[in-house]
Amino acid sequence: MTTTSDETAKVLRAWEKSAPGYDKQIAFFEKVWFSGGRQWLGARAQGRVLEVAIGTGLNLPHYPPGTTITGLELSPAMLAIARQRAAGLGRDVDLHTGDAQALPFADESFDTVVCALSLCTIPDPPAAIGQMKRVLAPGGRLLLVDHIGSSWPPIRAAQWLLERVTIRAAGEHFTRRQLPLVRAAGFDIVEVERLKAGTVERVHARNPARD
Repeated sequence: MTTTSDETAKVLRAWEKSAPGYDKQIAFFEKVWFSGGRQWLGARAQGRVLEVAIGTGLNLPHYPPGTTITGLELSPAMLAIARQRAAGLGRDVDLHTGDAQALPFADESFDTVVCALSLCTIPDPPAAIGQMKRVLAPGGRLLLVDHIGSSWPPIRAAQWLLERVTIRAAGEHFTRRQLPLVRAAGFDIVEVERLKAGTVERVHARNPARD
């Protein structure tokens, strides 16, 4: 039986290998599939922001002035590129190597938690979302953008076939959907957008304030 730690190690190996060419590889998909997603995240982020699985830092140009950014990434190679990007932007970003399933931050440390195009590869999404809720202050914002299983059956069937290969190779899923997990974790849903034949979803949720 494959354990979560085994799956996490597989994902780490995949990201370490793909890091040098990741920005070029994702550029086409950014234009035709995920267009506007990073701007959508930046427009809603506020205060103390934690970006989980920050990757190469492609969201960094979109965070508004006045926000303080902390980033966490499993892959040191990806994080090194994010560090270079932050320096090029003149942005002071607190970057950490770590696992989304066990965030190394205190409870209620952030006003916004962002995760973009990453819950598709995190081995235990409910654990990661639970960790995001733990570190969010009451009333804090959870902002997610990811590819999910299509609402159109022929595309979903193709996604299922594709992930027979991608899960084995790199731990990447195409038929997951995060919204039910966000609801199950106890978040209040503020806004949901589902795009591109239902294959891309944006979720804005709120960590309920204490009574």
